[in-house]
Amino acid sequence: MTIHVEGLVAIAVFYLLILFVGIWAAWKNKHSGEAEGTDRSETIMVGGRDIGLFVGGFTMTATWVGGGYINGTAEYVYLPQYGLAWAQAPFGYALSLVVGGLFFAKPMRSRGYVTMLDPFQQLYGKRMGGLLFIPALMGEIFWSAAILNALGATLSVIVDINIKMSVIISALIAIFYTLVGGLYSVAYTDVVQLFCIFVGLWISVPFALTNPAVSDIAVSAVKKVHQAPWKGSINRDDKWVWIDNFCLLMLGGIPWQVYFQRVLSASSATYAQVLSFLAAFGCLIMAVPSVLIGAIGASTDWNQTSYGGVAPKDKDQADMILPIVLQHLCPPFVSFFGLGAVSAAVMSSADSSILSASSMFARNIYQLAFRQSASDREIVWVMRITIFVFGGLATMMALVTGTVYGLWYLSSDLVYVIIFPQLLSVLFVKGTNTYGSVAAYVFGLVLRIGGGEPYLRLPPFIYYPGWIIEQQIHPEEGNIEDIVKQRFPFKTVSMLASFVANFIFSHLAKYLFESGKISHKYDFLDAVVSRHSGEIMDKTTLVTRSNNIGLSEMAPVRPRLSVTLAAAFTRRDTLPRETVEEEDEESSPDSSHHNEE
Repeated sequence: MTIHVEGLVAIAVFYLLILFVGIWAAWKNKHSGEAEGTDRSETIMVGGRDIGLFVGGFTMTATWVGGGYINGTAEYVYLPQYGLAWAQAPFGYALSLVVGGLFFAKPMRSRGYVTMLDPFQQLYGKRMGGLLFIPALMGEIFWSAAILNALGATLSVIVDINIKMSVIISALIAIFYTLVGGLYSVAYTDVVQLFCIFVGLWISVPFALTNPAVSDIAVSAVKKVHQAPWKGSINRDDKWVWIDNFCLLMLGGIPWQVYFQRVLSASSATYAQVLSFLAAFGCLIMAVPSVLIGAIGASTDWNQTSYGGVAPKDKDQADMILPIVLQHLCPPFVSFFGLGAVSAAVMSSADSSILSASSMFARNIYQLAFRQSASDREIVWVMRITIFVFGGLATMMALVTGTVYGLWYLSSDLVYVIIFPQLLSVLFVKGTNTYGSVAAYVFGLVLRIGGGEPYLRLPPFIYYPGWIIEQQIHPEEGNIEDIVKQRFPFKTVSMLASFVANFIFSHLAKYLFESGKISHKYDFLDAVVSRHSGEIMDKTTLVTRSNNIGLSEMAPVRPRLSVTLAAAFTRRDTLPRETVEEEDEESSPDSSHHNEE
């Protein structure tokens, strides 16, 4: 195969453009937030909370519209066993943005949080925050690795360049401008990347549609021409699997730091909601060319193309149908834009995930759990180091791990079944505590892992109702193996079980400790006694208790959080002005002197 010169030039041009924009954004906003006294670390994480409507709308849309989104949508439309009916990502992610905007954006932004894990650490403590950090980190790292792996495979097949070199160069560029400018660089490059995707794909569609090898896609949608109709269908036996996957996309797309990083960067809670709704519309618009390209691939007689007589699906290259269509059904100068769009899409996903992972680690693990007295400069350097470390980890996984997509699927499921119900509880359900959170974590993890993961060859130890055994050919080894297919919506059931477990075990622990059935000294997580000490030691309780109260029981309860840690979650600029003035007046020396008199 000869090197696709146009594609190589396209990649070089787009990469240089993105690198330039990332560096320019970092330079333009290097002093942002200094006038308001905002910490540099917070500016890097949430962009000084002054991301405008235009840039915010683009970067929020780019959170979902990345390499996996446009390639995956085209792949599912193209595959005969799935079709458009199973291309759930556009509607699923669009609805997740709508649900996130309606219910989650406002409380998170109005309370002035900096990362998604802040409310968990505030209510459940630093240890639980560390546990919840694990699936969140896995999701971000494996997602970055998966899309870098996909980019390398695409470029190696289409452009015929070394796969390792393409992955390393792509990762280094994303890491570099993220390292320099933080969220500002990521947001401004998202604008360029989204524009490249939109223009590059829409320019390609008319040329591909009018290629002589392509049949009428309106006919092939409902009738078999070269393969089964690309419209697709949902078998009766698979309807619960379809519902399970759709719920995972719609609700599991919310508890991600990449989403809340944009929400928390908005200038107000209302702005955060508006950005979510704009991004939902943007996701649907950006999916249209991918759907059309998938339909074109399903309507093509590949014998008449330079690709060859064997269709991509028969060569196990269905996941690359989008770049294949761009190269073999479009003129070279059109491929210039199309292949650049594919590269831009991957970059827009990788940089966001790397920044999100480093933000959570620097704030929620390093600062709030271990170094509460850390200076702002120290936090900035921890972020820079972890951006490099997590980016390098994702790159290494993309190069050496053959099951990176299996790891991504499993980790995204864990985000859905573990983090989403806990986010729901911490924001909207009163009375939950650390004991309930731990129980919910265990329930969600066991029920999800118990269902198995075919991509990782992880056999199930829980056989849910309706399971069957299917024979599949292993893509790498070529041997036939038996795979257990779960037709029960066990992912959604695991999520609901986790939510219920949080509620039940929280109230059970509260009842056992407050009723005295379990001594207060066994509240080793400080989740009930210290938090509800006012309820335990009120006058009614003291009068009605039959036994005398010892001095040890009257001793001050150890506080749930240190003053420094608690103060880290209280942003005075989010409080009403009257409240701040009252607090200042009460704490002033004059006020104290007046009270003494």
